[in-house]
Amino acid sequence: MANNDKIEKSFSDSFIQQVKDIITNAQNKAVRAVNSERVIMYWEIGKKIVIEEQNGKERADYGSFLIGNLSKELTTIFGSGFSQRQLETCRQFYKVFQIPHTLRAELNWSQYKLLIRINDADKRAYYIEETCKNNWSFRQLERQINSQLYERLLLSTNKEKVLAVAKGEAKPEHPKEIIKDPMVLEFLGLKPQAEYYEKDLEQAIITNIQHFLLELGNGFSFVARQKRLQLQDDEFFADLVFYNRLLRCFIVIEIKTQKLSHQDIGQLQMYVNYYDRYEKQDDENPTIGILLCADKNNAMVELVLPDNNNTILASKYQLYLPTKEQILKQVEEISKK
Repeated sequence: MANNDKIEKSFSDSFIQQVKDIITNAQNKAVRAVNSERVIMYWEIGKKIVIEEQNGKERADYGSFLIGNLSKELTTIFGSGFSQRQLETCRQFYKVFQIPHTLRAELNWSQYKLLIRINDADKRAYYIEETCKNNWSFRQLERQINSQLYERLLLSTNKEKVLAVAKGEAKPEHPKEIIKDPMVLEFLGLKPQAEYYEKDLEQAIITNIQHFLLELGNGFSFVARQKRLQLQDDEFFADLVFYNRLLRCFIVIEIKTQKLSHQDIGQLQMYVNYYDRYEKQDDENPTIGILLCADKNNAMVELVLPDNNNTILASKYQLYLPTKEQILKQVEEISKK
């Protein structure tokens, strides 16, 4: 191919890509605009229903009567999409979000339907902030709610700080403010069984790295797998290495499929020291080590580590989503301490 032809093709490809980008951006904006108008429409419908219900409040069954008749009329004119259940959701939507300027353009109707099921206002505010900040899809938001993300973070920090970090009003001061315990890894697709080799769990995490980053939380990026550490004539290999831009430090993760031992803590401490001495820049914070283990003895972990420890964390993993009862039990146990 002649040089002129190559230049012309390169220019043509670049030009075509630019036009494609214009169209894609316009389509995305159009979708967001439609979603935004849809949310506002349902909010307005909910407001009308609530106001009308209040006007007819002397009749105990007026709400059901009103919504039932309205659904029939709207379905006749506009088709499906205005079932009685949908209109009841609109009513609940307005009751939860009565101030219109609190509605977020980043959220679609499907996400709002998840959010209005959350009765705790602080918990709902946390998921709103995290969804908007991280651009979570409906499925990602659903997964985080089902995995009890909010409750798990509260096990290691306080409610006000969780909300402040989520809203960007404060920066995390301690790793426990963003690192979860336990970590829920149901997305790996591994069935619970008596034993797993650590390399199997590691491979499953790498295969599902995007989901694992979502579970890790805000600010994580993947750096290396089986990072080789050379110490004179000896070689060591750190399982997984990440970087967190919020904490501004490296995160070294060691996977242990058995109950955690004090030798495991010593091994991870060595990896953390290596990164602090040979990888960390002067303006970065000390490296954090996470032992991702099948089980742990909290008393042993606390005894092995110094009182002022801020760099070594032990987090259990589980291969299934926790039940509401399990999380509530954990919260109750923590509150008694």
